[in-house]
Amino acid sequence: MSTPMHSVAPCVRQRPFAGAFHRLFRPDPESLLGQLRSPTYLRWQAGLQLFSFIAVIMLPLEKGFSWHWMGPTLLSLVFYLFFYIRMYIMPVRQMVVNAAGLVAIGLLLWPLNSAAFIYLMIASINLAFHPSWRLWLLAVAVASLLAVPEVLLIDGHKSLLLVVPMTSLFGGFSNFIYMRGVRRDAELRLSQEEVRRLATLAERERIGRDLHDLLGHTLSLVAIKSELARKLALRDANAAQREMEEVERVARHALGEVRAAVTGMRRGDLAAELISARLMLEASGILLGGGTPESLALPREVEAPLALVLREAVTNIHRHARATEARIEISSEEGEFRMRISDNGCGGLAAHGNGISGMRERMRALGGSLVIDSPLRKGTTITVAVPMAISAQPPADAGTRRHAAGSAA
Repeated sequence: MSTPMHSVAPCVRQRPFAGAFHRLFRPDPESLLGQLRSPTYLRWQAGLQLFSFIAVIMLPLEKGFSWHWMGPTLLSLVFYLFFYIRMYIMPVRQMVVNAAGLVAIGLLLWPLNSAAFIYLMIASINLAFHPSWRLWLLAVAVASLLAVPEVLLIDGHKSLLLVVPMTSLFGGFSNFIYMRGVRRDAELRLSQEEVRRLATLAERERIGRDLHDLLGHTLSLVAIKSELARKLALRDANAAQREMEEVERVARHALGEVRAAVTGMRRGDLAAELISARLMLEASGILLGGGTPESLALPREVEAPLALVLREAVTNIHRHARATEARIEISSEEGEFRMRISDNGCGGLAAHGNGISGMRERMRALGGSLVIDSPLRKGTTITVAVPMAISAQPPADAGTRRHAAGSAA
């Protein structure tokens, strides 16, 4: 019993430290990393710039070591890390305060360390991430003006009067362009979500109107006929029976209309699914190519499963493939309908997942086939084939079969 106690105790002692570390460096939801969900580019940018303090030590070291400048420099690194990290993990509205802290450290250290101007440049470059580009340009101007008396007092290189503003502008411009693209992508995603929400709302309203038009009059007629049959049941049984037969006929007719409407609502549209696939993939930065026949006439019993297979395949590319290009090729030749969906992603698609199993079942129900070629790190290709004898089958046959099945039931 003592062995498990010894094995668990170290983990218990480490948890408070790990929790404190996580809380200390966890990005605030309103911070730069929190708002953008810690993108790879920004994390690398933050990590690489963090090591700029090496230049603050190495440049003056070329002239010789002295604790006169090394001591204050090492002390400044503590404050540098504090303000620098806070620019990324604290709310964006505090970026100006943290940038001002970096500038203040650089100005105080500059008389002792001639490389302290790097702190001013880092503050100006990182302020380019701020939503206000005017604030960034103002920060560059202020840092450049503050560098003038420092250069004159310590009799430093006059070239620094150009190095500070030019480096701040060129270094910050790339950050500004990156943030502009990120914010535009975010706005585009929000607009697409709003369009989908409005489209869903409009579809619900249309379905409500259609059902009201289909059932409102019919149910009113059924209610009136049923009430009349109830009153006639005691006086004229034959008339009541005729009324109930009429109720039955109206109800069956309404049931047929509802079934037809629901079938139309559930019908898959392959052309619409192709448009949706293009919007989804291109919004994710995936270039979609391929070709489709000019006229694509398929029975709805065949088109609906094919549309669902296409939707599942495109969803897999969007979520899991990590691809940059995709192709959807649709052809109709040699006695069969073919659809080929491919990408240049990571491959390794599981052949027995729930989505793949559903795709196989739909193709099996049509008498078709589904073949997956997904070597690891070489992309994925899904080929769907349906015999033309099935895809050309008239919808009336399927309707007749469903009617016969309903009658038998």
